[in-house]
This record gives sequence, structure tokens and C-alpha cells, in this order.
Amino acid sequence: MPYVTTADVVHTLHLGAGETEASEANPENRFTMDWLDTVNNLLDEVPTSTPGALVITGAGKFFSNGLDVDYIGANADKLPAYLDRVHALYVRVLTFPLPTVAAINGHAFGAGAMLALCADHRVMRTERGFWSLPEVLLGMPFTAGMASLLRTRLPDATAIEAMTTGRRYGALEAVDSGIVEQAAAIDDLLTEASSVAAGRAAVAGPTLAVIKQGLRAPLLTDLERPTPASLIG
Repeated sequence: MPYVTTADVVHTLHLGAGETEASEANPENRFTMDWLDTVNNLLDEVPTSTPGALVITGAGKFFSNGLDVDYIGANADKLPAYLDRVHALYVRVLTFPLPTVAAINGHAFGAGAMLALCADHRVMRTERGFWSLPEVLLGMPFTAGMASLLRTRLPDATAIEAMTTGRRYGALEAVDSGIVEQAAAIDDLLTEASSVAAGRAAVAGPTLAVIKQGLRAPLLTDLERPTPASLIG
């Protein structure tokens, strides 16, 4: 399950069981109900005092493979409420009172790719892993909130290509396409992400949260709107 480590002013939220090993119960760091509960509880415990910063990373092969398709398949009637919980996590990260950096250690697909976009800055591993939105290939529409997130956080041309083709972007392609700001070898990934985070730590606090809320107000409104049964209404 996810956990948090702290080194000086940088807190690291690990989405999986360990820095190099994935959880046997959730090896793809999917957004299970238990996983969502744990991540939110951990974010509650992260000190938000100044200075401070937050790095978000995964474990093993995946940063996150997104939605829990097994839960969705068994609970179709609960899908809107489940997606509201996913949207709430996005809002939480988008408005977090610390600078946030995503260290994308492996595959970031679907909802996991969108979680990475919620961070203030992204560093992606060069050797292995893709950032991708495969929804169009799976016959899954984007919710209004997710579409707004992608339109807001990606260059227009990249949003169109990623959302309508399901293209898989490696780290260098992701930099060129404006999906991430940096690429780094796996041995340097957390060091680079932590360095960026530490460099911004002095601005942490409630004022930063208010600025983020104002900066992203229309997006937050879309994400906070309850998901209708049609998912996109």
C-alpha cells in the first residue's frame, strides 16, 4: 500500500509498496477504494508548514495504471460516485498547499496519467514506461472534469492527439509534447524530482493553496461537479 517518507523538507508519497517493489495486492497502483482511502489519509498527515514540498512517485513497473476496472465491472451502478472520488483526489493534488512534483517512474496510463498532470512539475523516467490516455481505444469516454483537466494541463495539440489516438509517449516525447518538464534516468529520477521540490519549498503554505485555487478555478469547478449517470453530461 502507499506510504510517505521524509528527507529534510521534502515529503515523498509512494503510490506503491516500496521504492523498487510493487505491492502484490495492487502491483499497478490502480485507484482501488482502499488505495484512495490510504492516499487521502497520507495526504492528511503530510505537514503543510513552510518550508516543505511533496514528491509523488510509484513503484516497480507502474506510476499508476489508473482506474480499478475490476471494481467498475462489479459495481456499474456506483461508477459516478467512484469517479467523484477520483476527481476529488485530483482537486486535492491540484490545490495542495505544498509545491508538488510527480516523479513518473513507470507507466502512467489513464487516470494515473491524469494524476501526474495534477502536480506542479513532472519528471519522467527515460528507460522504461509510457504516459498514455488509452480511453479511446477502450471505448471509455472522458468525464467532463477529466476532459477539462486535460484541456487545461496540456498544450492543445497534445491534448487532441493524446485523447483521440491513445498514443503512448516515452519520456523524451513527453518533454517535446509538453506533458512533462524533465526526463531523467531512473537512478536520478527521485534526486531530480526532490531537487525541484526542495527549490520551491519556501513558498509552501496557505497562500500557495489560495493561489492554486484561483489559478485553476474553472477546472476545479468542473472536477467538483457531481458526475452524472451519463458520465459526460
